[in-house]
Amino acid sequence: MAAHLETLIDDLGADLTPVHRLASPLIRAAGWVAVVAAIGVAFASVADLPAVLHRLRMVPDMWLAVLGSTMTMVLAAVAAFEMSMPDRKATWALLPLPGVVLWVAATGMGCLRSWIIPDVPAAPMAEAPHCFAFIVGLSIPLSIVMIVMVRRACPLRPNLTAAIGGLAVAAGAATLLNFFHDFDAGATDIAVHVVAIALVIGLNRLLGGRLFAGRGLAPRA
Repeated sequence: MAAHLETLIDDLGADLTPVHRLASPLIRAAGWVAVVAAIGVAFASVADLPAVLHRLRMVPDMWLAVLGSTMTMVLAAVAAFEMSMPDRKATWALLPLPGVVLWVAATGMGCLRSWIIPDVPAAPMAEAPHCFAFIVGLSIPLSIVMIVMVRRACPLRPNLTAAIGGLAVAAGAATLLNFFHDFDAGATDIAVHVVAIALVIGLNRLLGGRLFAGRGLAPRA
């Protein structure tokens, strides 16, 4: 009986291939952030970089908003890759919160400044559709890379993981928008940004969540 069992085990294991261990969530998150950074380098080569740097030096809330969106992108990416592991807790979803708070607060300051200081040019309404198209359009390739990388793991909370990944994507696109955003954020401009970011997060949660659900043991939030 024992010999028969050993033969059966040998037969079952004969065609098995070794499983390659995934890199740590931090390394995989760094890989995704590196993709965003590479796009940023490409954009910097065609943008009016001296004007961007001048605005960052002269307008404190602008570089704070950029810092906040960058923090949100990095922390949300780390959270998404951590949550892709089946033994991680849902509390990882709170990791991007400090970046989100700084991003929202600094962006709101920019909106108020255009009311307080008369000579500060606010974004014209004609620019709003371009901002929307930029954020949503750039989010498509970034989302594809994120979904492919996260799906290699086994997220047990597919929808939440996908939503946090979408937050990273939206924050990355919003950060890169600063290379071409020549105006201070007005109320209409901020509203358009919010709609675009919410759309990116929602689509990632819907599409990415469905793709991730097949990888986990049971679909959850």
